[in-house]
Amino acid sequence: MTEEAELEKHSPDRPTVLVTLTGTDRPGLTSAVLSTIATRGLEVIDAEQVVLRGRLVLGVLLSAPRDHKDLKEELKVLADVLDVDISVKKGVGDNEPRRKGRSQVTVIGHPLSAAGLAAIAGRIADTGANIDRISRMARYPVTAMEIAVSGADSDTLRTVLALEGVRQGLDVAVQDGGLYRRAKRLIVMDVDSTLIQGEVIEMLAGHAGRLEEVAAVTEQAMRGELDFAESLRHRVSKLEGLPASALDEVYDAIQLAPGARTLVRTLKRLGYKFAIVSGGFSQITGKLVAELGIDYAQANELEIVDGKLTGRLIGEIVDRAGKATALRRFAAQSGTPLSQTVAIGDGANDLDMLAAAGLGVAFNAKPVVRAAADTHLSVPYLDTILYLLGISREEVEAADADNPA
Repeated sequence: MTEEAELEKHSPDRPTVLVTLTGTDRPGLTSAVLSTIATRGLEVIDAEQVVLRGRLVLGVLLSAPRDHKDLKEELKVLADVLDVDISVKKGVGDNEPRRKGRSQVTVIGHPLSAAGLAAIAGRIADTGANIDRISRMARYPVTAMEIAVSGADSDTLRTVLALEGVRQGLDVAVQDGGLYRRAKRLIVMDVDSTLIQGEVIEMLAGHAGRLEEVAAVTEQAMRGELDFAESLRHRVSKLEGLPASALDEVYDAIQLAPGARTLVRTLKRLGYKFAIVSGGFSQITGKLVAELGIDYAQANELEIVDGKLTGRLIGEIVDRAGKATALRRFAAQSGTPLSQTVAIGDGANDLDMLAAAGLGVAFNAKPVVRAAADTHLSVPYLDTILYLLGISREEVEAADADNPA
């Protein structure tokens, strides 16, 4: 092809034709339309298809034929045969390229109301941005939509949509668009009240008959009102004399967060590395590592002498700074840049870790954590994290069907 022909091919004034089909979806419709077009030797410039509740919408952008009226008549006959609507519209040029400033907006509702989605769309428009595409990531147990947006800075969108999300009772995440969003390869997660339901130290305190006083201190520490290391030593001291067998009883009573197994299983299939970092205890996290196939773990270690807890810890405490240090170490070990890491947590002890990661997610978190994280989730299903990574519920279910346990 000559240089002149190549320039003409990409000229904004080049004649083009848009063919749009709408009708009840069934096998063969797309093939029939494209086969009819193919007889004319036309170039396909762009195509997109979507099916909603059995209704097909197909759009094909073509180089313009010498006589588009003949094509229009031919497709009209085909439409009658197929019992669909087909329109043919002549124009010039390709689709407008997306504007700079691409973002992916994930909206999660339980339920997702039309009013809520309209409000989010309105705030996107207010920033001067354009919605380029909307696709569904999940329909149960939550409804999740992914919206491709261009023409606005991600930080601006994040600020505006976070406020609207709160007003509408929706979880809204804004991430930079492009390839790097799909390249996050290390997930680092808090354990207590995140990967698992409840706090291990409170479960141990229940066995020791000290639940109320320990729970009160835990709540203050998670809100950031107490120094974590000091509060942990204080709480652990209340466990002095507890038989080590209580650790096994507590582990047997632990309930994983809904969706935890799905999250770990799916990400492991996709080649992600998975880590847990906990202000809790290695005697518990070690068993979680074995049960779930987790790659890396860091936690505090309870001292046990003669089969009983001494009320002391061994080694350096995993506190707020320690969690961030662990994330960086896991990233180095897995060869993952920090920009391609995801951290998930719920308490003030997780703040440094969330800040260090490429994406920090507050999961059913305390207010101080919600305010500081890149995004937050308020639904109880841990596998909603997958939707933030661009992985749909249908893809997860298909993978499970192909790889039954």
